Amino acid sequence: MTTYSAKPSEIERKWYVIDAEDLVLGRLASKAAILLRGKHKPTFTPSIDCGDHVIIINAEKVHLTGKKYESKKYYWHTGYPGGIKERNVRKTIEGKFPERVVGKAIERMISRSPLGREQMSKLHIYTGSEHPHAGQKPETLDFGSENRKNKKSEAA
Repeated sequence: MTTYSAKPSEIERKWYVIDAEDLVLGRLASKAAILLRGKHKPTFTPSIDCGDHVIIINAEKVHLTGKKYESKKYYWHTGYPGGIKERNVRKTIEGKFPERVVGKAIERMISRSPLGREQMSKLHIYTGSEHPHAGQKPETLDFGSENRKNKKSEAA
């Protein structure tokens, strides 16, 4: 018996829409990374991009558990001596590009390689509830109802 390896011509790609409103960021990012990678398919091949397209809407309404909203920080370096910069999640979400919080969480779960960059190109994140991909007939994925921990708890 031989191991099945998918060929790029045999891969069927689907489109999924996930509404991020009140979803927990880490769980949303994990599910999106699995879909982008193609690990949910029985024909998964590690060396081939067999993932699906993922559209995330309402990215600015994502929920972070604990004190991460105030204490989690993103760091980057300007390239100059002493040029380390930081910004917390609250400033990022309230800023000009709130979808970057979701994008960074998913990006850090995908490998940093040419294959990973190809997989990340199939991620589409939007701040509002509208997206321009209606022509692809995306399938709505109700991720919040799969597990009670996926959605923000009412007590918090």
